[in-house]
Amino acid sequence: MSDLPDCQIEKVLIEALPYIRDFYGSYMVIKVGGHAIIDPDVMSAIVEDLVLLRYVGIHPIIVHGGGPEITEKMEKFGKKPEFIGGLRITDDETVEIARMVLVGNINTRLVSLIGKHGGKGVGLSGKDGKMIIARKKPTQKVLIEDKEHSVDLGWVGDTEIVNPELIYILTEKGYIPVISPIAMDSEGNALNINADTVAGDIAKALHAKKLVLMTDVPGVLKDPSDKSTRISRVQVSEIEDMISEGILGGGMIPKMRSAANSVENGVERVHIIDGSVAHSLLLELFTNRGIGTMVY
Repeated sequence: MSDLPDCQIEKVLIEALPYIRDFYGSYMVIKVGGHAIIDPDVMSAIVEDLVLLRYVGIHPIIVHGGGPEITEKMEKFGKKPEFIGGLRITDDETVEIARMVLVGNINTRLVSLIGKHGGKGVGLSGKDGKMIIARKKPTQKVLIEDKEHSVDLGWVGDTEIVNPELIYILTEKGYIPVISPIAMDSEGNALNINADTVAGDIAKALHAKKLVLMTDVPGVLKDPSDKSTRISRVQVSEIEDMISEGILGGGMIPKMRSAANSVENGVERVHIIDGSVAHSLLLELFTNRGIGTMVY
């Protein structure tokens, strides 16, 4: 039983109703990563919310990362992760470990949790049904000790084509697709792609109503050390100014630029939320106040 008074429960339901009506039948792509992947309780709570979305007539699609677990597994195998200028080098052995962790471990765990909470999950990678065709990233220019170096990242890719046919078939039958960010090139080679990028590419292909990026921070903060300075709404046209003013920095820059690209290419809204907050997904989508940052 809920601890909320009956009047409060009624208020919550009434507030959610117009959102549920508006979102009915729409596609929502949710990227899960960071702390949520590591903490089983957090992951279970997120999946429970995703199953609820399906029961109210929304089509959720999960894209997941797993960088920390890949690094942990590499170290267990005695292989030291290699980074140059902050970029991970993905050789033959590393891409096989990434595939094993993403497809064989994290993906199956999420599918099992969906089943536990009453939904029907199907585990996929970008290779299935030629869903994501990618090309190997070109040589990258990085600064190391103020000198420019050319770096081959190995089996790391950029998306060329997204074919959402398999997603349409599965969601029409009530399944929740769970997608690992492993794609293939035209020769059938496996390529690892950034999970935020894959989520955005799939959302664009589906013309999704929402793209939700679950992170370890509560959204965009004017002051990174003060959570009360969260900015709840950001217009695409404001993002570059926010970067030049120093409001956006570090890993939030590529995340916000990716969000802008998604909005400019058919996604209605992008939300950046803290996945470790209980029911953060429902609070962001179905309440007037929200708890993250919305890019529109």
